Amino acid sequence: MLSPRLAFLLRRLGRLAVSLAVVVVATFLIVHLVPGDPVRAALGPSATPELVAATRAELGLDQPLLQQFTDYVAGLLRGDFGVSIRTQRPVGETIAQRFPSTLTLAVLAFVVTVVGALPIGVAAAISARSGRHGVVDGVVSSVLGMLIAIPSFLLAVGMIAVFSVSLGLLPVAGWGDPQHLVLPVLTLALGPMAYLARIVQVEMFTVLDSTYMTTARSKRLPARLVYLRHALPNIVTASLTVGGLILSGLTAATVLVEMVFAIPGLGEVTVAAVGGKDYPMIQGVVLVYALTVLGVNLVVDLILITVDPRSSIAEG
Repeated sequence: MLSPRLAFLLRRLGRLAVSLAVVVVATFLIVHLVPGDPVRAALGPSATPELVAATRAELGLDQPLLQQFTDYVAGLLRGDFGVSIRTQRPVGETIAQRFPSTLTLAVLAFVVTVVGALPIGVAAAISARSGRHGVVDGVVSSVLGMLIAIPSFLLAVGMIAVFSVSLGLLPVAGWGDPQHLVLPVLTLALGPMAYLARIVQVEMFTVLDSTYMTTARSKRLPARLVYLRHALPNIVTASLTVGGLILSGLTAATVLVEMVFAIPGLGEVTVAAVGGKDYPMIQGVVLVYALTVLGVNLVVDLILITVDPRSSIAEG
């Protein structure tokens, strides 16, 4: 008989496989049913009909849709994402070159999000519960709400205007040096950090009102020990769940930020592929993003069931 944890892992892997299959089918159908000729878009209006026809035949786009799908799935099973219509380079090669920058940006933004959100949320909850810093609590709440509401592209423009153009402290764009990371990482992290801080604050309110916290205080333990030993562990589940969603969202949100800061990641590739109707590239990028999101969710679920075996997630 399988152990509960192994059974849980197998169920999650099965769902991941089904989700990937749905993504593959949906992406293929959507990009192929969009009006327009990708070969003509890639070759330009001056290309001769003979060249367009030859290119379509070379890429297999002259085959029936079902045959194209069968060939595409067979290629995926071999690890072959196809060849870009626009650049004539293997899609997998382009993704392998660009995805590390995107992943680095997303992971760094996630670290900043968590490191900033946990102390802010905990401190805001403790301060609000004590009732001694009403003005400060109001300011913090307003700032968090503002950061949540501001779109990332608008935040990026504002940070460039202040820190690059006006103050000259940081480069406007680029990639490779640590200083190039500051603005794009902050642009990605500030909104999610404010959102996660709000979640932590709400969870902390619940924890502070619990009976075990009352018992801990009655033992006259130092406040720091009460919060670290009794409060923080009980907000981990909600924080991890939201954190996993944030990391998944950050990976996709890098597209716009990469374009603003001229970062050589998947953002530029995605925009160019969509604009040029580059079917293989669009399918490859979407599949990589989907696999990343599903993988992050799987890891978060495994961490949750390890940290809290009683979690209801173990039942699903």
